[in-house]
Amino acid sequence: MKNRIEICGMNTKDLKVLTEKEKMHLLSKFKNGDMKAREKLVEGNLRLVLSVVQKFSGRGEILDDLFQIGCIGLMKSIDNFDVSKNTRFSTYAVPMIIGEIKRYLRDNNSVRISRSLRDIAYKALQVKEKLIFENNKEPKISEISSELMIPEETIAIALESILEPISLQEPIFNDRNSTENLCVIDQIGDSNDDVSWSEELSIKQVMQDLNEREKKIIFLRFFKGFTQIEVAQNLSMSQAQISRLEKNAVKKIYKIKEAL
Repeated sequence: MKNRIEICGMNTKDLKVLTEKEKMHLLSKFKNGDMKAREKLVEGNLRLVLSVVQKFSGRGEILDDLFQIGCIGLMKSIDNFDVSKNTRFSTYAVPMIIGEIKRYLRDNNSVRISRSLRDIAYKALQVKEKLIFENNKEPKISEISSELMIPEETIAIALESILEPISLQEPIFNDRNSTENLCVIDQIGDSNDDVSWSEELSIKQVMQDLNEREKKIIFLRFFKGFTQIEVAQNLSMSQAQISRLEKNAVKKIYKIKEAL
């Protein structure tokens, strides 16, 4: 009974989990019009939805409701996923599921926001998701503004009005095949070119004990402002591998810094 969880009348212990190869195969079949493949994709990713829903427990919300909303996000992910891009399905689906649940929570929030402002925020989020999918990077407010033909200030205020504070260290997904959690901070790039580690550390001393792959990852992440997804695509690796290598490299750097 320890691993038995009842949600929406289902025993999640018995839910099937698809491999990445199976997901890509079914996604390709669905893109060619096979609707049964879509059903299998939904059934095979319900554990993924559950893993996201559990991050929202303790808020007084009915988990069955959040699970159903998360399934809507899952179906949107399946419908919009581009099989031609070198991206894991879970990497694309998790933010979509989170976004769908957060939209539901905002709509049911006791703090009332004007309908017009909320509508602008939702449109902005839709454009943001579209641009991230197309360009594999976070869009600027100016880009969203240009798409919607709405002033940048209005877009910024609208998005700010519906945001909830969240820890950068909050895990958003755990890969069962890896011991590494993917956290919010792992999905964020640093576009601030004015502040560089070179102002505090001797680059030559710090980088000399890193191997070539670690040097490349650190350079792309902290000097070029790439997200882990972008680095993974650049180096033809998975995000989980990049996350693990990055953390190991950062630990080395801190040790070197302490010794300087």
